[in-house]
Amino acid sequence: MDLFSMSLKSVEDHWNRLKNASSTSFLKRNMTELIFKELKDKRTFFNGTLLDCIKGGCVNLDSGCGIYASDPEAYDVFSGIFFPVIKDYHKVGTVSHPNPDFGDIDNLGFGDLDPSGRYISSTRVRVGRSQAGFPFHPTAKLHDRVELESRAMEALQAFSGELEGTYYPLSEMSSTKQKELTEEHYLFLQENRFLGDAHVYDEWPVGRGIFYNPDKTFLVWVNEEDHFRFISMQQGSDLEAVYKRLVLALRSVEEKSSVKFAHHPQLGYLTYCPSNLGTTLRASVHINIPCLASQPYFHEFLEKHHLQVRGVNGVHTEMVGDVYDISNKRRLGMTEIQIVREMIVGVQAVLAEEQRLDGSLTKSDGVQFEGNIAA
Repeated sequence: MDLFSMSLKSVEDHWNRLKNASSTSFLKRNMTELIFKELKDKRTFFNGTLLDCIKGGCVNLDSGCGIYASDPEAYDVFSGIFFPVIKDYHKVGTVSHPNPDFGDIDNLGFGDLDPSGRYISSTRVRVGRSQAGFPFHPTAKLHDRVELESRAMEALQAFSGELEGTYYPLSEMSSTKQKELTEEHYLFLQENRFLGDAHVYDEWPVGRGIFYNPDKTFLVWVNEEDHFRFISMQQGSDLEAVYKRLVLALRSVEEKSSVKFAHHPQLGYLTYCPSNLGTTLRASVHINIPCLASQPYFHEFLEKHHLQVRGVNGVHTEMVGDVYDISNKRRLGMTEIQIVREMIVGVQAVLAEEQRLDGSLTKSDGVQFEGNIAA
C-alpha cells in the first residue's frame, strides 16, 4: 500500500476522495450522499463495515466495479448501495434470480463449437463459490483462512475418476512448482492492485492453494478472490465435455462433503464481487478472430450477443495477438443452462461474422451456423 492510501483513514476520507474524483466505476455511479450517510455506521455479524466494502474502489479510481462484499451478510446490510450497483452492472430492473438449473447433462446437445479447429484453441467454464457462514477477505482472520482451507481439502478428497487430483498449499509450494504453474497460467498470483487494496492478499499465502487433476482439465482455486473457484477446461472447442465435468464436480462437493455453498434467495450464489453473483458462471473460449476484432463495431457486436472480451490471461490483462477470451456477460437472472446456451449462440454469431469478413471460407469448413441449443 502506498503512502497516499495510508493517509486515508476513515470511511469519510475514502468517500470524499471518490466523490470528488473523475471515476466511472459502478460504485461512483450509484453512491449518493444520502446512501453514504445511511450506511456508513452499519456493521455486519462479522463486523464488516462500509469502508471494508468500498476501500478498493476509493483507492483505485480506475476500478470497474469499485465495491466488494466484506462478507455474505454485507449484501443485505449494505443493500442500499449493493442493489443499485447490481442492477446497474447486470442490467436488470429488479434483483432476482431463479433456482439453479444445470440442465440434463446426459442430453445437452451442445456439439462442437468449432469442429474445423480454425478459430477456437481452448474452452473453459468456471464458477465461484463461498462457504456458507464464513467471512470474505476484509473481515477474515487467520483462523478463518486456515479453517476454510481445511474444509476445502476435505471436499477435494471426495473427487474420484477424472476429477481426482492433488492439492498444493501455496504456503508449502516449492519455487520450482510455482514457476511451473505460473508459466502454464494455472496459478493465481499476488499481483492485482485492485484485489490487493480490497484485502484479498491479506496474510498471504496462508490458507491459499490450488488443486488439479493429472490432465489439468479440472482445477480448484482455494481462497484466491473467492473461497472456491471451480474451473473445467481443455484444448479445443468441446464445450459439452467441459461443462459436464464442472457440473459433476459441483455435485460431488455438495453430496460428498460438509461444504455448504452460500446462497441468497434474490442473488443466487454469493461471491466476493457483485459482478459475479447468481450463477457465477463464466463460459469462455480463446478464439482467433483478427477480422472481426479489427472492426470498429467489434465491442458493439459482442454487446448485442451478451458477450464480453478479456485478455487471454484474465481480467485486467492485455490481448495476445489476435486471440481473445470471449465469454458470456450475463450471470444473474438466468439459469446456468440458459446462460451457456446464450453463450453458444453468441460464439456461433462471432464465428459466422469472422467467416463473412474473411471471405475465403465456406460453411463446409465446419463452423456451426445453426444449432439446436438456441431455445
